[in-house]
Amino acid sequence: MNSRLFPSLLAWLRCFEAAARHGSFTRAAAELCITQGAVSQQVKQLETWLGRPLFVRTPRTLMPTPEGKWLAVVLRESFGAVEDALSQMRVTGDTPVATLSCSPSFAMQWLTPRLGEFFREHPDVGLRVFGEFHRLDRTRMVRDGVEAAVRFDLGGYTDLRASVFLDEWLIPVASPAFLAAHPDLQSPSQLRGEWLLHDSSAWEGAEPFEEWQHWCACTDTAPPAWGAGQQFNLSQLALSAALAGQGIAIGRAALVLEDVRHGRLVPLFGCSVRSRASYSFVTTAQPSPPMLLVKEWLALQAQRFAELRGALLPCPA
Repeated sequence: MNSRLFPSLLAWLRCFEAAARHGSFTRAAAELCITQGAVSQQVKQLETWLGRPLFVRTPRTLMPTPEGKWLAVVLRESFGAVEDALSQMRVTGDTPVATLSCSPSFAMQWLTPRLGEFFREHPDVGLRVFGEFHRLDRTRMVRDGVEAAVRFDLGGYTDLRASVFLDEWLIPVASPAFLAAHPDLQSPSQLRGEWLLHDSSAWEGAEPFEEWQHWCACTDTAPPAWGAGQQFNLSQLALSAALAGQGIAIGRAALVLEDVRHGRLVPLFGCSVRSRASYSFVTTAQPSPPMLLVKEWLALQAQRFAELRGALLPCPA
């Protein structure tokens, strides 16, 4: 099936996301300034195109199916990232602009929710964030006008300046619904390969099952059959599948802490392990004054986050 985002599909997705967020075709219609019937019809066309229902409809409620919940999470994050990017790009006058390339999952889940504080503290600085995860090199950064970047990887840059500002810890996470469906799951030895959700490219050059393998090795857990589980090319997609009750993801603390805090995801087995990768601030040269403010702000946010992480997540293995 052709899954390109043709114009009608974008309209269907927008109506579905609004309906899922409001739990109502009527409230979604009010937000989108169209009729309730139009929203219902757009969602129906999306369901027909997908070949599966996205809502369970009753006279009084509109409940997303598991697939609908997953799609709603992905769309909410994607639309939010687009809106943030557009608002950041609308810089006028002589406002200094800092351009930051950032790993997509980290940008969506950790960075953008905190950007409001940066703009309140530095209203005279424009910050443009681009979500991308390709390997950095000086030639490409200079060519594309990217002054600095945030990357989750092993470091080892030879022609760039890189400094780690936040370490990372890994812990398996699952939704309350998944755990309710598997009440006997009490120890790592009970893990089954088909339950595991993988980010198959945790960083450029990483093995497809890097993070699960690393967690199992550090906790002396016998590895299940890795290839039986679902694979994704972004950590946030694996976490979205976990939120939809489709399995167990190996969560990076920076990406799952808010979901754990609000009960949407549950950390399993009581131990986290230090990832081999960390988050680095990477530049081609000495940062400009606006970008130096970004670097200092990131370091402060990372310090605050580490304190919260220590209070909410299980102790390291």
